[in-house]
Amino acid sequence: MSNNKGETFEWKIRDRGRMKAAGQPEESEASSPSKQPMLRLGVLISGSGSNLQALIDAIESHELPGVEIVLVVSNNIDAYGLERAHTHHLQAMHLPWHNREECEAKLTTWLQLFQVDLLVLAGWMRILSAPFLSQFPRRVINIHPALLPDDGTGSSYTTSDGATIPVFRGLHAVRQALDAGVKITGSTVHFVTPEVDAGPVICREEVAILEGDTEESLHERLKVVEHRLIVDAVRKLR
Repeated sequence: MSNNKGETFEWKIRDRGRMKAAGQPEESEASSPSKQPMLRLGVLISGSGSNLQALIDAIESHELPGVEIVLVVSNNIDAYGLERAHTHHLQAMHLPWHNREECEAKLTTWLQLFQVDLLVLAGWMRILSAPFLSQFPRRVINIHPALLPDDGTGSSYTTSDGATIPVFRGLHAVRQALDAGVKITGSTVHFVTPEVDAGPVICREEVAILEGDTEESLHERLKVVEHRLIVDAVRKLR
């Protein structure tokens, strides 16, 4: 398949009662057709939080109208992303990931408490279980530093110039691309499914691998693309 910038998915905010519960007047669609509830984001991080920062910047610059970050969670107490959250006065929580079942139960409680509509995995280095994901169908998205097919499955991807390359999944996708000697890689934002890095694609972008690229240099160029894609994905789901 050729390179595809993704498709638009139907999205509905589940709880329109939040405004009423907060004492705000509820307007009818007829009297205020442009008024919509805010899309409430939860963001999971494990490291520097540069994709979190991209979302923060887009929201503060009004590039993402009608979107707010209501919760940031990290499994790593030393994650710089927590500092980013504090700097921008966002609710941030540390969740040591020792027992997955117990941690997922606590995370579920927090997501419900903060009425999260969309959960963004922004450099989250833990795998979420099928039972956890089943509670939030098409409400959890991830950014992956490789190109995935439209439906997320399969072992090969056809680039925009017609080349067929392997699909690189897992933690070391950038290194895999370099080791395979391919000329093109990229980044993909996709819905999260129980199978790792195999959910339906929301958006993606190709990135050329340059002569002399190292894992570090390629990763830095991919990050620039990731920051743009994560914002674009949230906008599509708004």
